[in-house]
Amino acid sequence: MTPSTEVLNWTDRVLEVEVGAVAHGGHCVARHEGRVLFVRHALPGERVRAVVTSDQGGSFCLADAISVLEASPDRVPAPCTWARAGGCGGCDFQHVAPAAQRSLKTAVLREQLSRLGGVESEVVVEELPGGPLGWRQRIRLAVDEDGRAGLRAHHSHDVVPIADCLLAPSEMLPDLLEQSWEPGSEIDVAVDDSGWRHVGTGTHQHAAGRDWALSPGAFWQVHPALADTLVGVVEEWAQAPRGGTAWDLYGGVGLFAAVLAGQVGTDGSVTVVESSRDAVLDGERALRDLPQVRFRVGRVEHAVGSLPTPDVVVADPPRKGLGKQMIEALVAAAPQRLVYVACDPAALGRDVGLLTARGYRLRALRSFDAFPMTHHMESVALFTL
Repeated sequence: MTPSTEVLNWTDRVLEVEVGAVAHGGHCVARHEGRVLFVRHALPGERVRAVVTSDQGGSFCLADAISVLEASPDRVPAPCTWARAGGCGGCDFQHVAPAAQRSLKTAVLREQLSRLGGVESEVVVEELPGGPLGWRQRIRLAVDEDGRAGLRAHHSHDVVPIADCLLAPSEMLPDLLEQSWEPGSEIDVAVDDSGWRHVGTGTHQHAAGRDWALSPGAFWQVHPALADTLVGVVEEWAQAPRGGTAWDLYGGVGLFAAVLAGQVGTDGSVTVVESSRDAVLDGERALRDLPQVRFRVGRVEHAVGSLPTPDVVVADPPRKGLGKQMIEALVAAAPQRLVYVACDPAALGRDVGLLTARGYRLRALRSFDAFPMTHHMESVALFTL
């Protein structure tokens, strides 16, 4: 192979770089010899030595900062010993002061909205109560080939054995991490509102003024303050008319349907569409006192064509967002108001562009730091015709 056709591969090379702006995904951008490096464990303005961890031979590669030559004033010691290059992949920002974490997320969200959605926004990622540690109510542990439980490395199936996770409430994990488990298995651990721990079983939570009995694996927000925070925003923005029709898409157990039901009243209707049959059964039990709420089991894109014409839609899709096909279906249904709950700023930015191109206006936007120490955030957008 001649030099001109040889595939470039910098894997395992250690490079000294100046770190630039934060990027979506928990990285910061650096450049070396005409190529882009997406560097974890770094901060804008720093000078670091970084080891290349993945290189597919294109215009960019991935790297981890392994030593800091010039530190940002926002850098702090990571409280967790496993939050480092080559360590646990769960936390991107333990080396960043909490207020600066929110500033980085705000910069990412605004950049994605501008670049992908064509919208300039003054949105700020808001702090939730509870602090940066001890907030995570649900964790899925992975078990390695030796039967040791831990968390996965960044973008890897490799299991990193740990002694604790500081994002979880104290006493949630240590004894489980000392036990031996079936190699290759996974362990779902959750803490309910009463502080009781559940291992591989369902839990009980309280939100929207009612109790929810959840089946094992049923979706629920991992930050204890987020469910009611989102309920409050949906309640304020949905404004479903009395006697009207509402959709709760990707609705899970019907958390938002409980709010919508109160707005439309017994003369209105709320249809929840959810692909998980267990979640639907949980929701039907929790909302059995609301006859105006009906559940549909199935994929949202298959169900919307047969639903009654909505006045209001609330949509909480998975990380990939709504996408073109789903947005076309929503545009055809023409709800006056769409409340969109988004957990990925890039997907939100893309969908903002698609919706505004089809006549909807972005009326309001809020974002919450529901995942401290990581690059993740939760946003809610209101669109109207």
